[in-house]
Amino acid sequence: MEHLKKKLNQLLEKKIELDNYLGKQLPKAILQEAIQGKLVPQIAKEGTAKNLLEQIRAEKQKLVKEGKLKKSALNDSVIFKGDDNKYYEQIGKKCLDITDEIPFVIPETWQWVRIRDVFQLNPKNEAEDETLAAFIPMEKVSAGYKSDFTFDLVKWGNIKKGFTHFANGDVAFAKITPCFQNRKSAIFHDLPNGIGAGTTELKVLRPYGNTIGRWYLLYFLESPYFIDEATFKGTANQQRIVVGYLESKLFPLPPKEEQQRIVAQIEKLFEQLR
Repeated sequence: MEHLKKKLNQLLEKKIELDNYLGKQLPKAILQEAIQGKLVPQIAKEGTAKNLLEQIRAEKQKLVKEGKLKKSALNDSVIFKGDDNKYYEQIGKKCLDITDEIPFVIPETWQWVRIRDVFQLNPKNEAEDETLAAFIPMEKVSAGYKSDFTFDLVKWGNIKKGFTHFANGDVAFAKITPCFQNRKSAIFHDLPNGIGAGTTELKVLRPYGNTIGRWYLLYFLESPYFIDEATFKGTANQQRIVVGYLESKLFPLPPKEEQQRIVAQIEKLFEQLR
């Protein structure tokens, strides 16, 4: 009987270990498959990411015209596959071979782009000092594969300087260790008067109009490709991702409807893991 109890305890310990392992590794595997275009099939009638890039460019031109964006934001690079099966990046008149930079194969209907070309990074808010806004220190942003946060209600004038700005619909992630690896990130919503500010250890991304889904972006920022390949600078206790890592990171862009199907599939699989 004692022998059976011992065997049962060993099996229970192994099951707990396996559950812990799967709980940590499966979400990573799901997100990696997702951003490589392997989670859902491609559907021809949904168009291509090239169509989406045209929409992003039109949105940027509109913002430049309205004086809300610098003209330099229109100087996008163009990444394409040559007849020799190599990848090239056209930047103005320069054309560089970036084959060695391409991390994995993506579907034909997708497009490789640089983060800086398809998102506004660290945008600023304009508001009256007496306007009520959200204040979010790092401890109010949850870790893990979700988008939970809380905030304090403060006057904009008290936080407009010395903190990172964000607004409803912006996506943010922690740039400092270990918060970065713990996937502290969020899609901001329901902020008082639509605006907020918080810890300077956040990086903020704002999609152009209704082009790139917030949840697809958030899951990309939580993927092993984005997290595990980051390089850091600073002291042992306080390391931050190096300047330029986010801006120049290659982003696998699917057509809009496919983004939505990817997110729905991720959520379905994550639900099964709970």
